[in-house]
Amino acid sequence: MVEGINNFLGWEPDAWVGFVLTALIQVMILNVVLAGGALVFIWMERKISGRIQDRLGPTRVGGKFGWLQTLADGLKLLTKEDITPGEADPSLFKLAPYISLTASFATLLALPFANGWVGQEVNVALFFILAVLGLEVFGVILAGYASGSKWSLFGGMREAAQVVSYEVPVGLCAVIPVMICGTMNLVTIGNMQAGFFTNWLIFHDPFTFVVFWVYFTCAIASVNRAPFDLAEAESELVAGFHTEYSGLRWSLFFMAEYGSMFVVSGLASILFFGGWNGPIPVTHILSSVDANTLGWGDGSWAPFWTYLANAIGCINFILKAVLGVTVMIWVRWTLPRLRIDQVITTCWKYCVPLAAICFVGVMAWQAFQIPSGNDLPLPYQPIRAEVRETWAESTSSIGNAEQPTAEPADQVASVIIGEGV
Repeated sequence: MVEGINNFLGWEPDAWVGFVLTALIQVMILNVVLAGGALVFIWMERKISGRIQDRLGPTRVGGKFGWLQTLADGLKLLTKEDITPGEADPSLFKLAPYISLTASFATLLALPFANGWVGQEVNVALFFILAVLGLEVFGVILAGYASGSKWSLFGGMREAAQVVSYEVPVGLCAVIPVMICGTMNLVTIGNMQAGFFTNWLIFHDPFTFVVFWVYFTCAIASVNRAPFDLAEAESELVAGFHTEYSGLRWSLFFMAEYGSMFVVSGLASILFFGGWNGPIPVTHILSSVDANTLGWGDGSWAPFWTYLANAIGCINFILKAVLGVTVMIWVRWTLPRLRIDQVITTCWKYCVPLAAICFVGVMAWQAFQIPSGNDLPLPYQPIRAEVRETWAESTSSIGNAEQPTAEPADQVASVIIGEGV
């Protein structure tokens, strides 16, 4: 994209203008994903909760499908008075919601929507997303502390204890796909699951199937969704850490929450459900199509097929992520809220041991090279070439190191694609 913009403007291919405009375009697109996703998810929350609880209000108001109600609420929040309590710390009180929103937004930068369709491809993208997503809790703690209310402080401390606790099993669950694929690059992990649905990591072995459910349970808790919603307690009759907030700042907290729901669902899609790869390898066939083979000319249509494959893959990824958010909403309006002691017990007594057992089980499965459902050679050839190229670049960049040979590159590629241990 950088070279295309610079060529269009008549600049040098590596001119700074292309980099700046590309970054602005990517940020605008991700802003649309965050804000537009929150708008859609709020509408879904109303519709799903109304159907589950047999409430007619959300199914009848706001136009034919109730979509105008969400717009009316957004307009109300924008025009509502922004009040800062007298006992609050003004600067910290106003800063807190932006910290939470920024942490949620920053994770989208490394979340791939298709093969190569990512704001910034990072070799340690999984680590980056989990680390930055955990920073959202600082906004929660700051909001509870700066509000000058003991009820807000109680809610902030409860959620901080919950989020920090559940980061441990979430990390254990996320390490398992990394151990299988040999990389933390989410684009590579997604590409290694190309092919039929039997190639998805959730079907790799019984332990990955179990660990997905552990991950999804912990993900619900890590984004503070019911039944793990302990920002407020039933006996307090207040909203928890955001009790003193109103208007736009109040909406920023919920925009961050819905954005985090989309991120953890998208992460589950990449780690366990093939990411942008569908149950049938349509996108892989389109991206690998050869115009000469089909007799359609000199191959000038190849970029079009690649773009079409990525577009279909992006839609596929978004549908999987939205399905995960839908399940979270469904769970919220089905199960009752747990107590704080039950939430912490669920984490340390059940989720952490289960994740650890599954980790050991997958490690043994890999060590003994037990055949699994995703041993198809189709998606692994481009991965081998990519690993060989990365190995060569990294080795040649170290001082006066000798140029790498094909032999160690093949060994590393074999380990990464699961052919060796």
